Parts: sequence; structure tokens; C-alpha cells
Amino acid sequence: MLKSGWARTIVLSVAAAVMASAPAQAARKQVLIFSKTTGYRHASIEAGVAALKQLGTREKIDMTATEDDSVFTDASLKKYDAIILLSNTTDPKKPESEWFQGDKRTAFVNFVQRGGGILGIHAATDSHYHWPWYQKMIGGHFARHPQGTPTGTIHVEAKDHPSTARMPTSITRADEWYYFDDYNPTMKLLVTVDPQSIGQTDVNPNPVSWAHTYEGGRVFYTAMGHTNESYSEPNFLNHVAGGLKWVLKTK
Repeated sequence: MLKSGWARTIVLSVAAAVMASAPAQAARKQVLIFSKTTGYRHASIEAGVAALKQLGTREKIDMTATEDDSVFTDASLKKYDAIILLSNTTDPKKPESEWFQGDKRTAFVNFVQRGGGILGIHAATDSHYHWPWYQKMIGGHFARHPQGTPTGTIHVEAKDHPSTARMPTSITRADEWYYFDDYNPTMKLLVTVDPQSIGQTDVNPNPVSWAHTYEGGRVFYTAMGHTNESYSEPNFLNHVAGGLKWVLKTK
């Protein structure tokens, strides 16, 4: 009986030592999907939210979707590692349509400055025209787009980024192709569209996706994502997934 007791003690001690030395399982990343609109409302938002939640399941990332701007407090945002701004428009002619005001604005800035990631999709640049900090953070402001959703040819300009690593060098696809004001050329340009492929007369490649670090936080933006069909395209979803991994600092 004594021998058996010593054996049991040794086994339990070894098991405890193994458990103590094993690396703790990493907590799942927490991401907020925010898609409030007070300007133009994209019909693809619902498809986008559903696709992003599926992407979260695939990538083992917890996604929480809301259009309630009361989430922008320091206390509420501390649980999130990144925020996805999904076509979150405001009205450029109505400063009062901008919800980032007062403490909400401060909480959002604090989130970025403590290293939180931001991923902007499509009309995230069609928002908060009267807040210069937002424009500098997101990288530019929507200026115009050709009519409709013409089929265009996009080119990957940088393959050394997680958002483009799984994309072909050139893709032909339909979307609403944005032109931008106040684009920051010092950012890492990832994807461009050939203007002539979408019926435009200019010859210089037009920025579509980019990434930069702003005041401590990583920011990735893609202008693609206007159509419902975008959110079932493997290339687009891999593009977003790679951008998300980059802002989360897992890639």
C-alpha cells in the first residue's frame, strides 16, 4: 500500500510538472465589426458582416458586430484587439452626422494609440470628413467613382504583405472603384486598379489597398467590397483575412 502511494505521488508530480511547463493556450483575438451609417448605406453591409463572421470562425478569431456607437468607450474597447470599419459612412455635407465626437472620439484615438488594429473596408474612407485625424489614420478620403460597378483589372504592387501573399499578381473583377483626396503616398501601397480598364482617361495606377502604422496602431484599408458578390470571392476574402492578421500582429 505504501509503495502504491509513493508511485501515485510520483505520477501526480510528473503530471503537474508537465502541465506547468506546457505553453498556455493563446487567447483568441477579439475583433469588433462596426458598420454604422449616417450617409450612404451600402446594401452589401449585411453580406459583409456575415462573411466576416465566417472568416472569424475559419481563422479562430472572435467577431462581434454592432452599429451602436455607444461601444466607443475606453472600457468597452479594451476587450478588442482590432476594429473593422465596414462601409461606415457619414454625410460629408452634414458635420452633425459624424458620431465620433467627444468621449467617443477620445476612446477611438486611445484605442489606436495603445496599439489597436484598424481594418477599413470600402466606404470606411467615406466617413468623418470633418475630422482630420480620421482622414490621416485611414489614409485618404473618398472623392469620386466611375458610374456603376465596372469590371476592372487590379494589380498587386507588393507581394511581401499578408493581405496580398495569396492573391494572383493580376485579377479582373467588378467593383465600385474609388478615387481619393488627401491620399498619403508614404503608406505601403498594396493593390492598384488600371484606370483605363474601368473607362477612365488617366494612365497612372489608382490606389485600391494600402497599409501603414499610425500613432502606434496598424491600419489596413481596401477600397474593394462594394458588391454583395465581393463577400463570396476567395481572393477578396483572403485579402481581407491577410490584412486582419497584419493589424492583429499575428503575421
